[in-house]
Amino acid sequence: MVWDPQQYLKFSGHRLRPAVDLLMRIPEFPVRTAVDLGAGAGNVSKLLKERWPSAAITAVEGSAEMVAAGRKAAPDLEWRHEDLTSWHPAQQYDLVYSNAALHWLPDHAALFPAVMERVAPGGILAVQMPRNFTAPSHLLIAETALDGPWRSRLAHLITPPPVHEPGFYHQALAGLSQAIDIWETEYLQVLEGENPVKEWTKGTWLTRYLDVLQGPEKIAFETAYAERVARAYPKNAAGQTLFPFRRLFMVAQRKG
Repeated sequence: MVWDPQQYLKFSGHRLRPAVDLLMRIPEFPVRTAVDLGAGAGNVSKLLKERWPSAAITAVEGSAEMVAAGRKAAPDLEWRHEDLTSWHPAQQYDLVYSNAALHWLPDHAALFPAVMERVAPGGILAVQMPRNFTAPSHLLIAETALDGPWRSRLAHLITPPPVHEPGFYHQALAGLSQAIDIWETEYLQVLEGENPVKEWTKGTWLTRYLDVLQGPEKIAFETAYAERVARAYPKNAAGQTLFPFRRLFMVAQRKG
């Protein structure tokens, strides 16, 4: 995927809120080293540095475009342009934090214990992932992909929801953890503008599909999806669009 920082940050306030909610649930403890997995443009990594100013913060991001934006926004962090699928550091961190990134990776039964192994004894793993993949915003992407001349090029992108139910992650982390806090929150996001749900998904999940297509076909696919999603999320009397969005959170402390 080619990430567009400006498109992603169109809804920066709404995207930042769950990151802050996760950050606020991390208990006070001494943090000397921390890593932000899937740091994006660095707006959350900066908050980690503000909370633990003496800690060495590493921001890991797979998108060159996001890393370039992040280095400008947060030059005092250590930036690593690295695909998360190949992230296997030798060191352990007091805090491993990840906001809206790990759902892009497969095999969570193996992934989450592996990530927890990179947490120092007594340290914290804090993760937030969207769990909105059965909402119309996302199901209509798949529906549009299967209904058009682009079907043969897009059908392989349609996969089961990448994030499991909360109990799955409790089981995956229990063997390595001395305490686990897992919860879900559904935010009723009040969006402004023309077809904002389409613009929201265009910053994330829809990008996978658009990247495969080119020229008029790309435009036609986006237009077809835009028509569907506008009907699914009509504006209210005030001209606003209500977009419910569920997210899964976990804060786990590594066994000492």
